[in-house]
Amino acid sequence: MTLSREKIQNGGLILFVAMITIGLAIVVSGFLGALLWASLAAMMFQPLFQRILARSPGHRNRAAAMALIVITVAVIIPALIVGSLVVDQAAGVYGQIRSGQINFAVYFETIVSALPLRLQTLLDSYGLGSFELAQARISQALGNSASSLAGRALSIGANAASFLLVFGVGLYVTYFLLRDGERIGPAIVRALPLEPAVAERLTDKFVAVVRATIKGSGVVALVQGALGAITFWIVGLPAALLWGMLMAIAALLPAIGPAIIWAPVAVYLLATGELWQAVVVTVSGVLIIGLADNILRPMLVGRDTGIPDWLVLVTTLGGIDLLGLSGIVVGPVAGALFICGWQILTEQRMGGVSAEGVATEPS
Repeated sequence: MTLSREKIQNGGLILFVAMITIGLAIVVSGFLGALLWASLAAMMFQPLFQRILARSPGHRNRAAAMALIVITVAVIIPALIVGSLVVDQAAGVYGQIRSGQINFAVYFETIVSALPLRLQTLLDSYGLGSFELAQARISQALGNSASSLAGRALSIGANAASFLLVFGVGLYVTYFLLRDGERIGPAIVRALPLEPAVAERLTDKFVAVVRATIKGSGVVALVQGALGAITFWIVGLPAALLWGMLMAIAALLPAIGPAIIWAPVAVYLLATGELWQAVVVTVSGVLIIGLADNILRPMLVGRDTGIPDWLVLVTTLGGIDLLGLSGIVVGPVAGALFICGWQILTEQRMGGVSAEGVATEPS
């Protein structure tokens, strides 16, 4: 009887905790993105906070404030400046698309007309009824994509007050997570309804993937985007910074990466007879932008996160589609925890492997 009462009470407590957690998530749903990036920032810059704290022991508030100032000056302000420039260029591209100065149909026709006749015939055979229809559909898709991108960039200005509110909340939360992260993190791990070894393993995987995505993939993507923007500026491509930002986003995707941006540009330059510009873009894309990933990623990531490239690609695209910018991190983390969780479950069901992955004798 006592055992049944305890089960009912424990079940009631779990139900209450689940319901109140869902309720809290609904209440703060408008700030989930800010809370997520505040948590990620606190996690990434915790070593900086510890170094500052080591110089002034016992002054955690001061150390957290100094760390937040460094983050603001070194990361946030440059990001806002670059973001404003990208929005300005996006507005210019959007206006040129609407006025007809940028016509993707003309660009498409120029590229295709430069192809060999046999290849043109082959492309025509794969069209839906006629080559002109395929050309119109592809041009319309490209135009809609560019217009959508520019329109979303312009919407930031329309929601400036909401953006500033969310941004302020993110900074405020980051301060407290930096100051109290040493206590909050272990407390959350202890509260998870999992075996301590399992909780610790999942936490380690979570931290490893977050750091690999932000410190590794994120920094590498920014470097490749910057190199792309410089390359496009050298060859005289309009809105070079905007295309560089698109390349940085594409660089987060394995296998294809920034080539989906610079390769079509090189093809267009070659088709229009701008040979040296096409050579510069191709050489930069292959030798400079491409090699940046191979050189920087091992230095910044330091170890393999154990996620297949195809899963990183799918989860990143799915995360962006579902959550926007936050999906760049959330997607790969979900994929990594999925793999780690099933590995632990398989090991435990086998009965001869512990949660830490060390062989044990069955009891």
